Amino acid sequence: MIAIVDYKAGNLTSVKLAFEALDCPALITSSSDAIRAAERVVFPGVGAAKSAMENLRSMGLTEVVREVAETKPFLGICLGMQILFEHSEEDGGVDLLGVLRGKVIRFPDVPGCKVPEIGWNEIAANDPRGFVRTHDEYYFVHSYYAEVTPCTVATAGYAGVDFSAAVRRGDLFACQFHPEKSGKTGLRLLRSFINEPSSEGRP
Repeated sequence: MIAIVDYKAGNLTSVKLAFEALDCPALITSSSDAIRAAERVVFPGVGAAKSAMENLRSMGLTEVVREVAETKPFLGICLGMQILFEHSEEDGGVDLLGVLRGKVIRFPDVPGCKVPEIGWNEIAANDPRGFVRTHDEYYFVHSYYAEVTPCTVATAGYAGVDFSAAVRRGDLFACQFHPEKSGKTGLRLLRSFINEPSSEGRP
């Protein structure tokens, strides 16, 4: 079973429907016990980092998300990727979960580039497990981006900035784009997440 973490940060139903399209049952839940019991965990999100962190704390989910991000096949999506880092500039600055090193930064104001970035963008990838590939196109909606770090396995460019389109560490994979809104390419990524054995299951 896949657990989709419900911390009142949006787009849960579309993620669940995407997994159902792949004949994979998924449970939307805010139960720490259910999240810990799941085989795989999905951490989606849209909206602002500060309110999302407040929701996680008030719902008692910060520690369980940190735990499963380190111990289970884990997929972060959009805001769910950003929150894994240490700090965001959003809302005057907010400390995040700190699972991954790095900061989340607002796009600069550049003539001809509206913020937020909304639409399709091509990535350049170096993912050892092949979830994403160079020249794949995905759907992005974001005003803030994670800087490129040693965990970055795909980049994209916008407003004169190269940013982390996807990151990986062990069984944790997270993407700034929305695979559930990215057609066949996004479904292929989700299928890879479903089918890939965990580190413990690989030789």
